[in-house]
Amino acid sequence: MVLSPGDSGETVRQLQRRLGAAGFLSFDEVVPGSYDMATESAVRAFQSDRGLEISGVCDDTTLQTLVEAAWELGDRPLSLRSPNLRGDDVAELQRLLSRLGFDCGRIDGIFGQLAHRAVTEFQTNAGADVTGICSTETIGLLRLLSRQTGDGPGISSVKEAESLRFGTPLAGKRVVVGQFGGYSTLAADLVEALRDHGALVMSSDDPDPVSQAASANDFGAELYIGLEAVDERRSMVTYYQVPAFESATGRTLARLIERHLRDVLHRPTVAGMRRPVLRETKMPAVLLTLGPEDEVVARGQRVAKAIYLALKALSS
Repeated sequence: MVLSPGDSGETVRQLQRRLGAAGFLSFDEVVPGSYDMATESAVRAFQSDRGLEISGVCDDTTLQTLVEAAWELGDRPLSLRSPNLRGDDVAELQRLLSRLGFDCGRIDGIFGQLAHRAVTEFQTNAGADVTGICSTETIGLLRLLSRQTGDGPGISSVKEAESLRFGTPLAGKRVVVGQFGGYSTLAADLVEALRDHGALVMSSDDPDPVSQAASANDFGAELYIGLEAVDERRSMVTYYQVPAFESATGRTLARLIERHLRDVLHRPTVAGMRRPVLRETKMPAVLLTLGPEDEVVARGQRVAKAIYLALKALSS
């Protein structure tokens, strides 16, 4: 479902309620049930705050993020389920566990196997009932012990930063190159360059970012490089970042790619965001948003070489 300016009805009213609950909209500012300028402005503000593409249009990703934003830690028991529980409450749990030294992976707001293991380990160490379920008792213990910790980045950030510091050779590294339409030739050039230098590479043309991320996770990838086309003349390299977590390797790789692209494409920029493919991948990942397509394709080999050189520099 996509809601955009000019739409009206009960679904828009529900959107306005969610924006209000998240603190981005007051009903005094809008016409209830009308996707007016104030509603669009609130959607843009929410998208900016959550590291989403700022469009002013409420797409599926924006709506799902709004739904997740409604959950606070303690609103519900958190446990391993299929599909995984998602929400701001999960992200807060991950943040607390990570600060206490229990590795639950990156802080992505998804209660998966690593979060389940971290909860179990915490309960064991805290002398609580070992259930793997984050209950009211577990939350109370977490908050009590967290008062004795500082405001550091947490173990997940530290582990990734340490991995980056020591580096690993490009030869033998498992890399996924994904593209979302328009850049199949560019992706093929990059795959060839990486394979020529010993990397184990999987490519993906799946249009769904969540499916691409799942394939990369199943492949056991150590790095993910995504390519997407836009109509406007811009070049952006994004990596995963939320208020409580930043991918150190993703940030470094994004900056290296930006540096190598400066002489190839128009004013490349770098940003930390919560785009779906960056959130769902379990390894350091970057997404290159490039356009216009004809201009980028014409310089495809130079673009592929710039990305390869950045990967090589990261691995040295």
